[in-house]
Amino acid sequence: MIALFRRDLRLALSGGGGAMTAVIFFLAVVATIPFGVGPDLNLLSRIGPAILWIGALLSALLTLDRLFQADREDGTLDLLLTGPTPMALVVLAKCAALWVASGLPLVLAAPVLGLFLALEPPAIGAVMLTLLVGTPAIICIGAVGASVAVALPRGGLLVSVLVLPLAIPVLIFGVSATYGAVNEPEPFLPPFLILSALTLLFGALGPIAAGAALRAGAD
Repeated sequence: MIALFRRDLRLALSGGGGAMTAVIFFLAVVATIPFGVGPDLNLLSRIGPAILWIGALLSALLTLDRLFQADREDGTLDLLLTGPTPMALVVLAKCAALWVASGLPLVLAAPVLGLFLALEPPAIGAVMLTLLVGTPAIICIGAVGASVAVALPRGGLLVSVLVLPLAIPVLIFGVSATYGAVNEPEPFLPPFLILSALTLLFGALGPIAAGAALRAGAD
């Protein structure tokens, strides 16, 4: 698992890995919002956390279609399927590498992009915390969609269609927890705990389901 994690991380951070595509798309989405809604700083600061979360979700979807596709094309996936490591652990290691390469940069880029939306420091901190907890769930959900579409020649759109409905609860509770941290009447802890529970749930079930889908596709 450690060797697979290091390999996937090197590939994702290399020029052809496409990990920086998510960060660039995240920047493009957030930077264009002020031009679309106008220079109203109060409005930007009010919708800013939701915009950051939506941008992070859409950016994460861009990298999911390549999670298993490259391994299938060069034959690595067949070796992993016949190897001694259970496929659930293989998928977990690949998801961890993808999150470090593309999900973690989204979390680190959130404070800078929050300045475009006139967010206060508490709101920026809440966005970073919720993204740190919630983005692994999106990656694990995406692994299931990527494993289903790996055998298709153009499965990128199918991955997004499969993943987006399942990722909506993560988006809802991530945004709710962020608003709860900056708005006094709204609670922070309940939606944050539900967000954490969703990450643990999908982190446990996602690799198992993705591994089963990969084995079924190989058969």
